[in-house]
Amino acid sequence: MRSFRFVHAADIHLDSPLKGLAGQEGNAVALIRSATREAFEALVSRTIEEKAAFLIIAGDLYDGNWRDYQTGLFFVGQMGRLRQAGIPAFLIYGNHDAESQITRRLTLPDNVTVFSTRRPETHRIDRLGVALHGQGFRHRDVLDNLARSYPSPVRGALNIGILHTGLAGEEGHAHYAPCTLHELVQKGYDYWALGHIHQPGVRHERPYVVYSGNVQGRHIREAGPRGAVLVTVEDGEITELAPLHVDVVRWELVEASAEGCSSIQDISDRIRDCIEGAVFERGEGRMLACRIRISGRSEAHSKALASRENLLAEAKAAAAGLGEERAWVEKVVVSTEPDRASAPAPDLATTVGDLTSAKDDEALVRDLRISIGGLVSKLPPEVREQPEDPLLQKAIDGDYEGLIELAAPYAMARVLVSGD
Repeated sequence: MRSFRFVHAADIHLDSPLKGLAGQEGNAVALIRSATREAFEALVSRTIEEKAAFLIIAGDLYDGNWRDYQTGLFFVGQMGRLRQAGIPAFLIYGNHDAESQITRRLTLPDNVTVFSTRRPETHRIDRLGVALHGQGFRHRDVLDNLARSYPSPVRGALNIGILHTGLAGEEGHAHYAPCTLHELVQKGYDYWALGHIHQPGVRHERPYVVYSGNVQGRHIREAGPRGAVLVTVEDGEITELAPLHVDVVRWELVEASAEGCSSIQDISDRIRDCIEGAVFERGEGRMLACRIRISGRSEAHSKALASRENLLAEAKAAAAGLGEERAWVEKVVVSTEPDRASAPAPDLATTVGDLTSAKDDEALVRDLRISIGGLVSKLPPEVREQPEDPLLQKAIDGDYEGLIELAAPYAMARVLVSGD
């Protein structure tokens, strides 16, 4: 049995809408909007360059129903590139591209094998001594244990299971096609190519149980390198797993310390240095999409809280100053604390108490419930599901007392700055 390599990818989410880009323009934003396509094209290019024997896509190729046929045509074109290189592709549907989710269909090139959604199937590559086992999602919410019905391993072959699963114990993800790690290990396969969890990771070795992660981060919760897994097989045994980074935009949380800063300009200078350092240390030639978090004790604490719009503009200017498509700033989060030497004066401390105790004002809470509650009810579902702003989360939860308590420091910062 000769040596070969294959590529395991998942969670492409072609043409997925990216968050935080509404109303924003420019080359950097255009690149982020097209990032899922660019990353998939890079994946196909790397698969060809590595002379991989085949490509596995373990679900969620799409992000739901296509707006038009362009999404499907793009995928067909990329599979055509693989066909020209003599590389087959094996695909299962995940929860986002289940048969019930995608109403439009296009005929795929003959090098693409799509596994059944009704029962597990086995496809063999006899020249390589490989048997691939898989089943796709017929409906979005598949809550049955699909792995339990996967066939026994083919004797004398390298057995690969392809499964889109929440795998019991993975926090923060819907438990689609739930199963346990123990079940997969005991199945007798050599490699499990998993999809659905966007964070890459090897859950078990020999046999290998692997999440490739998604090929392109789409927001700050998907920070860091993204791509696929290049698997090397020698004489029928897996000998190496290597990351194949194909992301074209890399999301990063950039930490900036405000320790020792006495002015907004001082903090802006720190932000500028941190963005530049992150681009050169973590970007690897890709554009870095940054969220800036400012922390530490500083006498400029109040000014920072009251000047977030100014700090965001300065951060965006710092990113733009590095050159086109080197960095882009999504948000600036101020998490500083007041310097002990610059505590509020006694009379202002009274104001702090008044602001904090406002949460006990029943009339104020009632007014907020009426005015803010109506606005919250009109928010789109994707904003309501995973809000990143703690104030917005309090409003969505209807916790207006907690909202007032969280907002007090910002109001206090305005009082302090206006009194300077």
